Amino acid sequence: MASTDSFGARGQLDVGGTGYEIFRLSAVEGSQRLPFSLKVLLENLLRTEDGANVTADHINALANWDPQAEPSTEIQFTPARVIMQDFTGVPCVVDLATMREAVTEMGGDPSKVNPLAPAELVIDHSVMIDFFGTPDAFERNIEFEYGRNKERYQFLRWGQGAFDEFKVVPPGTGIVHQVNIEKLARVVMPRNGQAYPDTLVGTDSHTTMVNGLGVLGWGVGGIEAEAAMLGQPVSMLIPQVLGFKLTGEIPTGVTATDVVLTITEMLRRKGVVGKFVEFYGAGVGAVPLANRATIGNMSPEFGSTAAIFPIDEETVRYLRLTGRSDDQIALVEAYAKEQGLWHDPEREPVYSETLELDLSTVVPSIAGPKRPQDRIALSEAKPAFRSSLGDYAPGSASSVDEAGEESFPASDPAAPSAEGNGGGAPRPAISAAAGAGGRTSKPTTVSMNGAEFEIDHGAVVIASITSCTNTSNPSVMLGAALLAKNAVDKGLAVKPWVKTSMAPGSQVVTDYYEKAGLWPYLDKLGYNLVGYGCTTCIGNSGPLPEEISAAVNDADLAVCSVLSGNRNFEGRINPDVKMNYLASPPLVIAYALAGTMDFDFENQPLGRDSGGNDVFLRDIWPSTEDINAVVDSSIDSDMFTSSYSDVFQGDDRWRALPTPEGQIFEWDQQSTYVRKPPYFEGMSQTPDPVSDISGARVLALLGDSVTTDHISPAGAIKPGTPAAQYLDENGVEKKDYNSFGSRRGNHEVMIRGTFANIRLRNLLLDAIVDGGVSGGYTRDFTAEGAPQAFIYDAAQNYAAQGTPLVVLGGKEYGSGSSRDWAAKGTALLGVKAVIVESFERIHRSNLIGMGVVPLQFPDGETASSLGLDGTETFDIAGITALNEGKTPKSVTVTATKDSGETVEFDAKVRIDTPGEADYYRNGGILQYVLRGMLAN
Repeated sequence: MASTDSFGARGQLDVGGTGYEIFRLSAVEGSQRLPFSLKVLLENLLRTEDGANVTADHINALANWDPQAEPSTEIQFTPARVIMQDFTGVPCVVDLATMREAVTEMGGDPSKVNPLAPAELVIDHSVMIDFFGTPDAFERNIEFEYGRNKERYQFLRWGQGAFDEFKVVPPGTGIVHQVNIEKLARVVMPRNGQAYPDTLVGTDSHTTMVNGLGVLGWGVGGIEAEAAMLGQPVSMLIPQVLGFKLTGEIPTGVTATDVVLTITEMLRRKGVVGKFVEFYGAGVGAVPLANRATIGNMSPEFGSTAAIFPIDEETVRYLRLTGRSDDQIALVEAYAKEQGLWHDPEREPVYSETLELDLSTVVPSIAGPKRPQDRIALSEAKPAFRSSLGDYAPGSASSVDEAGEESFPASDPAAPSAEGNGGGAPRPAISAAAGAGGRTSKPTTVSMNGAEFEIDHGAVVIASITSCTNTSNPSVMLGAALLAKNAVDKGLAVKPWVKTSMAPGSQVVTDYYEKAGLWPYLDKLGYNLVGYGCTTCIGNSGPLPEEISAAVNDADLAVCSVLSGNRNFEGRINPDVKMNYLASPPLVIAYALAGTMDFDFENQPLGRDSGGNDVFLRDIWPSTEDINAVVDSSIDSDMFTSSYSDVFQGDDRWRALPTPEGQIFEWDQQSTYVRKPPYFEGMSQTPDPVSDISGARVLALLGDSVTTDHISPAGAIKPGTPAAQYLDENGVEKKDYNSFGSRRGNHEVMIRGTFANIRLRNLLLDAIVDGGVSGGYTRDFTAEGAPQAFIYDAAQNYAAQGTPLVVLGGKEYGSGSSRDWAAKGTALLGVKAVIVESFERIHRSNLIGMGVVPLQFPDGETASSLGLDGTETFDIAGITALNEGKTPKSVTVTATKDSGETVEFDAKVRIDTPGEADYYRNGGILQYVLRGMLAN
């Protein structure tokens, strides 16, 4: 659609003999003072101005942006493209296929259901670490991956052929965000004779990694992504922008991971939910692109919508390194300079507020045991672990003895051992027990692979180099490999109870490891290649060895994982592991060598060398100079051009998959992976009026910081649960359950796993179960005495009675990954409203997109302060104002107790924009889009 161009911004830019139509920002008064990110939004409005959805008033509102004002002006942002990973992408394609059927049944043209913006899906979330520590681990894992996911992969191959503008990057290529920055990102988009900033939305919250490349984009739910693919703009409020100034240099021994954990802590404490974060100042130019990407990746952990760096010489250098064409690089530089998007360190834009970090003050750090923003200085890691242990191993003692000084047990796991040749003969008995020195201890003997050893609370049973955050960063990846070399040279070995894994973000990592000659040392420590994809960080850590799992569960040990990822929420990494810590890749290996979180790297040796001398972490930590030298000598642009030369073609396995054809997908009624969802069943061409909610029951009463990991099904499928029962009934053996993520295309599985995270505590159960029950249970008020029941079973009983449901919660409800199934599952269980103290952005939006109204308690009030225990019935009045084209600021909630006593309060309606109101009136965003197609 051509812009109405009220500002006369349309012009031409000639680059290398090619002319591009552009919309000059200089045509709008006030544009030059804007932050980089808002300039990108301004260009978007200029180019898509149509006088209806985007008007001159919207453009002026952005140009005259008041940095101090609370966001209030809605704009329509049209992303240049959409990116997906397979967990969140498969449901998108399922929904598009279902929309084609619905359009056909209602007399429309199914070919109209087609991405209007380029959409790329990278299959990276399906590889699971079943095999590790062996040379053939990669091949065996990928064989299992194809065996488990054949139906899904065939469906995606159908989608690649059936839909225009939809491409699939096959398995075994890399992690979506690393593939994005190394190959897919354009920075400046040449399309249909125009040039404009590359922008995107993605179905993974860490889409923000591409912010490090100067590309504005963020994670949305799959629901919003589908709408964007179908040409719907993203409705948003003009945000506040926090300017983050970086100064100084990273000291020796400190990694980009330590920097990002520090920034995460600072920004989460500052409070940036719903804001853009933008890095500026003279120090920006000194930040390598890989470090920028690492920082951008963690934007969801800050809580910000985006965390962006401007375009500069470093951006161009990286594009050249990664094999982008000379024409594309020339366009990026010329366009950025023409539009005032090129970074000028002498010019400081206007920001809503600023923050500053002197990089020289950053210290080695980890984060945990359950949130990425809970940074711990490495020097404090041992006492911090002991302090947290009481929450996971009841009865834990103080971490100080009677004399007031920290005690280190004589039987410390870091005590020197003779097992350090890394292989060969069975290792002698060694221990991960900490003794009684200041903390609870439960030494448990394990016999495995011919060796006998003890594990205890705090044992590191998973130490995984994984996740986009760090595997895209050569400095930390080569730092880890050099540390491995130094450890092997000193005769050190990983403890036998540690499950090790190396899952690089792209095949380029393998190339530079091989060129540097460092793979043998990683292999020696058990860090063999297990796959290219998001593994441990997404919950695909695979099972622990049976002997370790049995010991952990029989003794109820609070064991730990350490991973180089971005997410460490409870119940996410592995069902046997209670405590999870984020760390840089070198520290992941260090903890594998230590074998326990109850460890002081400064004062405790990792072992002894061949001469009997103590070896400390400082003795094997590679210098900055050594790392830089290997980076410079081991990486070149040929690696990138070679790895990505046929990125959409796949290997022989992918190309050999039988692929369905045709515009309409033929659903397999026997499939337990891909099923036609019920969203459009019985849908009319005009929406029914919005109605108030009456006689609702509480499905779950939850506390603070309930994440989408707690709500959305993820990880392994536990036997005996409703999801497992469904698979059993459909002839699926336990060994073939696979993960919830791999079965996201089957709503029957996903509904049964919603709210079933083993760490979710439903406070509604406290009234009948002493201490509460975790994971997937509620009270069923359809039965006499309201007994404990699976949430899914109770929801089915409520549905049979026609009883609507509500969920009550606390602060930061829905934080974490942009999981559409957290909203889809909530809606399909029959929940009509979620009432909490505060929401995080993506989940609130997704709830609306599924026809669930998000409400907030009055300021300062909570379920507890209002005297609500979840046994009440709820009536919600006032939502019907939406039928008159108005969005009510609040609705009246009346909770009636069994005694007849009532609690009444006004709940704030968190439908924040007119666009969201339209989605809610239609029963959801997909229904809105489908009706729009039929109307046209």
